[in-house]
Order: sequence, then structure tokens, then C-alpha cells
Amino acid sequence: MTTQILAALDDEISRLTEARTLLAGRNGATGAKDQTPGSIKALGVKRILSPEARKRIVDAQRKRWAAYKKAAK
Repeated sequence: MTTQILAALDDEISRLTEARTLLAGRNGATGAKDQTPGSIKALGVKRILSPEARKRIVDAQRKRWAAYKKAAK
């Protein structure tokens, strides 16, 4: 009984992995082998942030640093 359940799980994992690879736009034969399929680096896509997004990130990081420095005192 346990072996049947494990076999069914393995089949489902294989099916889901294949579906994920297809959705990520890779056929598995190309790209870096040490990176997960569909990752930004594996696809060779550079993320570009808008100035507003970059400002939000900078402001959030400054707020975290201020809280850290306040707690350190």
C-alpha cells in the first residue's frame, strides 16, 4: 500500500515538474544546468525597476536601518 502511494506521488511530482518547465518557457535542453528552470538568471532576463519602485525600496531600506540603529543604542 505504501509503495503504491509513493509511486503515485512520484508520478505526480514528475507531471508537475514537466508542466512547470513548459510554463517557464524552457524545454530543459538549453540554459544553465545549475539554475532552477524559469529563474530570472536562467532565462537571461535583466530586471528593470522603475524610478518609483527603486525609491520605495530605498526608503524601506532606510527605515529598516534606522530601526536597527535605534535598537542598537
